[in-house]
Amino acid sequence: MQVMKFGGTSVGNAERIAELARIVKEAYTTDKQIAVVVSAMSGVTNQLLASAHDAAKGKMDTAIAARAALADKHRTAITTLVPDVSEQEKLFAEIDSLLDHFGKLCYGMHILGEVPIRALDAIAGSGERLSARIVAATLRAQGLRSRAIDATELVVTDDNFGDATPDMIETTLNVKARLMPLLKEGVVPVVTGYIGATKDGVMTTLGRGGSDYSGGIFGAALMADQVIIWTDVNGFMTADPNTVKNARTIPEISYSEAAELSYYGAKVLHPKTLLPLAPAKIPLYIKNSFQPDHPGTRISSQSGEWDADLKAITSIKNISLVTISGSGMMGVPGIAAKTFSAVATQNINVLMISQSSSENNLCFIVNTPEAERTKTALRKALEVEFHHRHIEHIVAQDGIAIIAAVGEKMKGVPGIAARVFSAVAEAGVNVIAIAQGSSELNISFVIGEKDIAQAVAAMHERFNLGRAE
Repeated sequence: MQVMKFGGTSVGNAERIAELARIVKEAYTTDKQIAVVVSAMSGVTNQLLASAHDAAKGKMDTAIAARAALADKHRTAITTLVPDVSEQEKLFAEIDSLLDHFGKLCYGMHILGEVPIRALDAIAGSGERLSARIVAATLRAQGLRSRAIDATELVVTDDNFGDATPDMIETTLNVKARLMPLLKEGVVPVVTGYIGATKDGVMTTLGRGGSDYSGGIFGAALMADQVIIWTDVNGFMTADPNTVKNARTIPEISYSEAAELSYYGAKVLHPKTLLPLAPAKIPLYIKNSFQPDHPGTRISSQSGEWDADLKAITSIKNISLVTISGSGMMGVPGIAAKTFSAVATQNINVLMISQSSSENNLCFIVNTPEAERTKTALRKALEVEFHHRHIEHIVAQDGIAIIAAVGEKMKGVPGIAARVFSAVAEAGVNVIAIAQGSSELNISFVIGEKDIAQAVAAMHERFNLGRAE
């Protein structure tokens, strides 16, 4: 049994959906139990969300135009992929119904002049509901039995709209009750990624890029033999190929390595995808639907054979370094606790933390759009410390980047950090802050955003990643 998740570019148009059907049909010859999870067609989710925000700003014409464009996009795919006229008409009616609902939600936002997060989730998940129906119909046209299923019937989440967390116990019960009978009959269920529903049946989303997470959720719930994420890259690479020309695909990495790379900027995989899979030791494959014969990357509990001490180097941009400093911080208890409590209360994600040994400086990384809100929250939470002059400054530095060097072979090997920072220094790049966990799986440091290419290329060369087999 396997779960195949296809991303937006893999269902981007009729040609890509036809290739999806070919991949599934070929796999079906050797495995009669395949569940498919799909994203929205390329660009659809962005168009839906932009239309909602424009409607709230009084631009209802944008939503009307988007509805027409989306109807045309999906109707064109149906006409191309589904030859049966009666099947086409049925799909047209379903597409129109879903888009009418989208239009009504946009009109409600237009009247209110605001975008309720609950309504935004209902709009954001429309793209997956549209694509799932087309993919299922395409599979049927190719001779497979298939049925489209909305994940709102399966994935039970909390009510944290926009970034909901699934209840895996309830979800697993639903998935086994609904999907297992279909799989045992040889039916290919095509399930919407990205969305779920509260216990009251209100649609939620799992966060942007959450369709990967859906693949992991269904893989774990079904106790699948494997999960395959079909995307537009050949797997995890030693570095961004746009930055390092001789970057290579990594054939096998561990769950921990993949999690670190995903968290620190590798856009191959949603960071939460592995959460349900790792405890069950279900292997995950990253494969390219544009080059389906490429072996891609296997992710499992094993790190795999690799000649270099590092596996990969990745980076995050559009972040800010928030620094709290003051000569009176030394020995004052509770400053760090107050700091991160204030940040957590604002639901702000901290990407990295570093503190000087003298205790008069504490810095951490947040996404740049959240920097001002972070400073405001900290000034309020630490007003007593300001009053007593324990803290003197809270500043945010923009235009920086995190570079992360990842690899399980780093553990216990002396001199790794020295080689990393000597390579960076020889490239003429200044290091602003450094952090390393006790696991020795990751060395992270902060540099100027303009220096990313030089730093990554220098490290890639120093550790011979371009030549590692």
